[in-house]
Amino acid sequence: MMLIGALLGLVIGAVLGLTGAGGGIFAVPALVFGLGMGMRQAAPVALVAVGAAALVGALQGLREGIVRYKAAMLLAGAGALTAPLGIRLAHWMPSRELNHVFVAVMLVVAYRMFLSSRRTPENGGPPMEPARACRISRETGRFVWNLRTAATLGSVGVVSGLATGMLGVGGGFIIVPALAHFTELKMHSIVATSLMVIALLSAVTVSIAWSQGLALGAPAWAFVLAALAGMTGGRVLAPRIPARMLQRIFSITCVAVAALMLMRGGK
Repeated sequence: MMLIGALLGLVIGAVLGLTGAGGGIFAVPALVFGLGMGMRQAAPVALVAVGAAALVGALQGLREGIVRYKAAMLLAGAGALTAPLGIRLAHWMPSRELNHVFVAVMLVVAYRMFLSSRRTPENGGPPMEPARACRISRETGRFVWNLRTAATLGSVGVVSGLATGMLGVGGGFIIVPALAHFTELKMHSIVATSLMVIALLSAVTVSIAWSQGLALGAPAWAFVLAALAGMTGGRVLAPRIPARMLQRIFSITCVAVAALMLMRGGK
């Protein structure tokens, strides 16, 4: 079981490092199918692995100067307000309904990511028709801050926090498409900023779960440690793979995992 956990963690960390999203989306099904966990048990374990791996990626991005840290802190701060509500909803909803929500979210993510891939140039630059809600200074490469920018990013953070608490995912599957749609950031900066938000949001949610008695066994720890290694490898490979290809592979995999979760039902 430890070997299976390590292999699954390696893959999850690599996906997170490559795309800035999807770590939690894939971590929960991986733990459910690979280690036999239930949805409620898998969610916090997934967050520990995803949060730790995202922290490694965010620190790498900070060293490279591509993390928009003010935006990341706003996104995470807004998300921290709604993450506890998401945790309560997860405990309140029946397992089958929670499973169906998870599947629906994955299909929406797949569709949005595929649409984004059609607008993304092969060099991973900004979309061909960049959104204007959050503008980037051509001189500094940083956000031009105003009320519209703050409100837009704050709203994205609120939705991400709710999803993080309820579904046990890092929120990157919402953050990455949202930043690609609402901002003029380049993809490599979007990924790095998303990783910082995921790390911060996961830390808040995991601390709540830990206070409620979360405990990790040996297979779960193997999963977490391997995810850190996978993240490092993913961040090395990311600049060498076209953003469009990554987005389409991500979309196809989302649909496949959603189908498996739907067949499994809410066990």
